[in-house]
Amino acid sequence: MVGVKRDLGCILFALFCLLLSACGGPAGGGSTTTPGIINVVAAENFYGDIVQQLGGKHVAVTSVLSDPNVDPHEYESNVQNGIAVSKAQLVIANGGGYDGWMDKLLSAAPSSNRIVLKGFDIAPHKLTDNEHVWYGVDNVQAIAQSITAALTKLDAADRKAFDSNLQVFTRSLGQITQKIGDLKAKYAGTPVGLTETIFLYQSQPMGLNVLTPFDFQKAVAESNDPPADTVVTVNTQISQRRIKVLIYNAQTITPLTTRLQDAARTEGIPIVPVTETMPTGRDYQQWMLDQLAVLEQALQSGK
Repeated sequence: MVGVKRDLGCILFALFCLLLSACGGPAGGGSTTTPGIINVVAAENFYGDIVQQLGGKHVAVTSVLSDPNVDPHEYESNVQNGIAVSKAQLVIANGGGYDGWMDKLLSAAPSSNRIVLKGFDIAPHKLTDNEHVWYGVDNVQAIAQSITAALTKLDAADRKAFDSNLQVFTRSLGQITQKIGDLKAKYAGTPVGLTETIFLYQSQPMGLNVLTPFDFQKAVAESNDPPADTVVTVNTQISQRRIKVLIYNAQTITPLTTRLQDAARTEGIPIVPVTETMPTGRDYQQWMLDQLAVLEQALQSGK
């Protein structure tokens, strides 16, 4: 049913484009509403924030997924999203199967003048069956460089501003890298549990010992039922306190993950929430640092 609704949204948008064209208006190109401003659409708000930091006053950014209470895997695009894409000169999505609805919107409003970037395609460090590349700091650095190159191509006159913003952004990522390094120095080898794969891009650099079976994590991330034997393993790891911290995705809550959280609380195991999209009022760097600060407290408590 979800797929039918998504297809219907794209069909409605395609009809909108045809009607607009028939009336003599643009059928979907790369023109901006304000001279000298690059129109950007980001599939997810963390990409939108990164573009805003890099583009500054020279960009107008629309982020489609911005509600931290919405499960990104269940998102349904709409006509308003399609209109925004039709006007965009730059579109950035994650790709890798994460936000396929954006591909449909792009197909409904083709433009030879639009630049499309996909974080998954750009990222130099991809984990197996794990499209959450924005959790990897090295990946974000590479994505930021590609965004800067795209902005420069669209607005060469402001190259110096874009290059300067990239330097500032790159330095700010060092805070996240430093915190991950500090946690590795203190807690490498600590056994932890993950409800899904999203945090592997940070747990691995920290040297945390993830005990949760990968098949369990992958199934939850893909909204599937985990294999029965992995469920038994995860429950045993909690009931026998084999893990010191449980890290869960707060945007993909299921009855199973809720039971795991309840069981962890009963056993006194600290619980750390992480999210797929950026909380309101934070930027990418603050978001990552806030989560790492909560994790640090949990690791200290669990230890």
